[in-house]
Amino acid sequence: MFKTSASKIAALAAVVALPLSLAACGDTATDGAAAPASSAAAPSSAASSPAMSPSASASSSASDASAPFGSGCSAVPTSGKGSFDGMSQDPVATAASNNPALSTLVSAVKAAGLVDTLNNAEDITVFAPTNDAFKKIPAADLKKVLNDKKTLTAILTGHVTSPKLAPTDLAGDHTSLAKTTIKVTGSGEDFTVDGSAKVVCGNVQTANATVYIIDSVLLPKS
Repeated sequence: MFKTSASKIAALAAVVALPLSLAACGDTATDGAAAPASSAAAPSSAASSPAMSPSASASSSASDASAPFGSGCSAVPTSGKGSFDGMSQDPVATAASNNPALSTLVSAVKAAGLVDTLNNAEDITVFAPTNDAFKKIPAADLKKVLNDKKTLTAILTGHVTSPKLAPTDLAGDHTSLAKTTIKVTGSGEDFTVDGSAKVVCGNVQTANATVYIIDSVLLPKS
């Protein structure tokens, strides 16, 4: 009897223990499932960080793209009205008058009576010859042009187009205010205008224009 009772008791104990064992296994399974869920969340969080990097990079690239470029930019004053910051506050004719490298151009613009025309224009692109560019023209010829308002006006308006052109849009054919074609070739920071004039300082911003400073005057084709 004793043995039989002991066997029954052992069997009963096994039956009672079985649900507890199954419950423990269920807890372990739950804990096991929680761990993968937690680990899956981690990659999701980590993946969000790289996703922001291209935005930051694009923002940096956009900033670089908006900056003036070219070896001739070193001639632009680093402060004051004639600096890049100073020029960005004024309309184009006024801005150019504060840049010593463009004094001959400014004199020509005044002689042609184009100061107000350029200052009041909206969203234009100006190819601005340096003082050295004007020196390439024989002195007698330059003097004659400066004293011929009609010819001078045609030459100067032949340096202006619309709208504002960013460096990425610069290459191509553009109709000037004089109804001539300004042909620009090149890319990046290397551009040639009308086959001979090189952009020495590009993407200079004024209040109403984007300016590309060039090393030759764009003369009408004979």
